[in-house]
Amino acid sequence: MEARVGVVVEGGQRARSSPTQVFQQPRQSQATRSQTQTPNQIGTVQQLLAGGIAGAFSKTCTAPLARLTILFQVQGMHSDVSALSKASIWREASRIINEEGFRAFWKGNLVTIAHRLPYSSVSFYAYERYKNLLHSILGENRRGNMSSDVCVHFVGGGLAGITAASATYPLDLVRTRLAAQTNATYYRGIWHSFHTICRDEGFMGLYKGLGPTLLGVGPSIAISFSVYETLRSLWQLNRPDDSPAMVSLACGSLSGIASSTATFPLDLVRRRMQLEGAGGRARVYNTGLFGTLGNIMKSEGLRGLYRGIIPEYLKVVPSVGIVFMTYETLKMLLSRIP
Repeated sequence: MEARVGVVVEGGQRARSSPTQVFQQPRQSQATRSQTQTPNQIGTVQQLLAGGIAGAFSKTCTAPLARLTILFQVQGMHSDVSALSKASIWREASRIINEEGFRAFWKGNLVTIAHRLPYSSVSFYAYERYKNLLHSILGENRRGNMSSDVCVHFVGGGLAGITAASATYPLDLVRTRLAAQTNATYYRGIWHSFHTICRDEGFMGLYKGLGPTLLGVGPSIAISFSVYETLRSLWQLNRPDDSPAMVSLACGSLSGIASSTATFPLDLVRRRMQLEGAGGRARVYNTGLFGTLGNIMKSEGLRGLYRGIIPEYLKVVPSVGIVFMTYETLKMLLSRIP
């Protein structure tokens, strides 16, 4: 996602320049012409900062729906399947308020922020770098070609997602275990969770479910970035005067729905594998990714792979919309700082 905010306004100003201004323009210095013709760019630190803040802010705003999604996803592990049909968003939300208090909706949010800051920073930064690398491989003459751009966004987004997920995975696992706790408190915080998991399950316990995570996060971010970039390009082509922030919000929300629908079963399997043996409980799935998928389909049916998709939809529209809108806005603000 390049910092294209404000380019339309600058272009309009140049188009409305008077003949006198156009005649006098050749006498400007080379530095002035360079500043006029090149849109403001931001450095690496500002790019990482914008991505990190955007991700953390988005996750905090949608934390209640994210926790509901996790609780629904893991219900089939230790619950009677016949009781799952009675589950509903409002019933589960009421239970959390009555038994754990309103603040429990943000249980695990601190570790979510601790995870999302580096994850979003690495994701957005890596996406920009992979995108530039792929453009240089394909050649500048292919830039602007619709099919080439979609391919670059898809591959670049997938590689960025895999890079970010691999770098920050233990924090994601700890966050899942904290959020999945209901009344009993086995993990008492971030550092206690790390220590307990390493003690009970060994160091590799911090990487349970990494396989489905990498299989899911690559396509998920690839779909998200490619759909976002494609929709935004089409929107700006047909309606160039619309607010860049609102365009980012709408396109980001639609990209989030598309990516969540395509990769939700892998996300559900990831959550359940992350909770294997958590809190001293017996293991439920003793097989790998495909064995877990088969076990869920056998015991809960095809619907079991989409358990929790409703709160996920309710979450993903504002979540992805907010993160793209915040990222673009921060890039615009940071580009104005010398």
